Amino acid sequence: MTAVSLTKEQINKVKFFQRNEITEYHIYSRLAKRVKGENSEVLQESADDEFKHYKFWEKYSGEEVKPSKWKVFKFYWITRLFGLTFGIKLMENGEEGAQEMYEEATQYIPEAREIVEDEDKHEHKLIAMLKEKKLDYVGSIVLGLNDALVELTGALAGLTLAFQNTRLIAIAGFITGIAASFSMAASEYLSKKADEESSNALTSALYTGLAYIVTVLILILPYLLIDNYFFCLGLTLVLAILIILGFNYYIAIAKDLNFKKRFIEMAALSLGVAAFTFGISYFVRMFFGVDV
Repeated sequence: MTAVSLTKEQINKVKFFQRNEITEYHIYSRLAKRVKGENSEVLQESADDEFKHYKFWEKYSGEEVKPSKWKVFKFYWITRLFGLTFGIKLMENGEEGAQEMYEEATQYIPEAREIVEDEDKHEHKLIAMLKEKKLDYVGSIVLGLNDALVELTGALAGLTLAFQNTRLIAIAGFITGIAASFSMAASEYLSKKADEESSNALTSALYTGLAYIVTVLILILPYLLIDNYFFCLGLTLVLAILIILGFNYYIAIAKDLNFKKRFIEMAALSLGVAAFTFGISYFVRMFFGVDV
């Protein structure tokens, strides 16, 4: 079958496929030049496959099609900033609707069946072959992030009512957070040394401590910029929710986990502890008659 025997609508769909293939060819080619080792080879092999698919569709459209420059730019930098696994899975997840169009194309281009099957195999093979060290430390990051969110949102809620002074709250929260971050990092180090025979204990501890410190700095930021302590607390809780949202979205994409379930659990835990601590602080303040 040639492009002449296709309807205008079908030719437009073929051009859409071409554009997808040549766009992914450019994304994979650029990434292959930036990374090293086995990942570079895997990405270049994927780029070559995409170009072959592009040439296949070109036979039926009879035209050359240019890549989406915006998509190339977007996914190249998403991948550079957030990692290969996340960027590529995000790109592939965004094409779930396109798979139905590919299947439909096999009805008027039977030869496309091989391309559709090849695309599916290529996607799974690519993701399986990519090796990204930082994903091995996701558990350590989760530990630091989760503990910081739960402990510090609770602490800041209590300190807000107890001190009612944004500078004092920020200082107390920062000292509490830094001390806790070192404690968590040390615990993670000892835990990894006891459970594993690898040399990754120090790296895991660093990821845990860094995740904790970064979270602490974000959560106390409102108290350094705004004078109304209740508004600061509200803004801190919003920031906590945004951190939970962003991190769980990343993990859900990169490791194929349930985003909604993880987000609800983490958010409920952090906000629940904050509310409980705020309530305790209220009654303690009334009981002891503390007035800072």
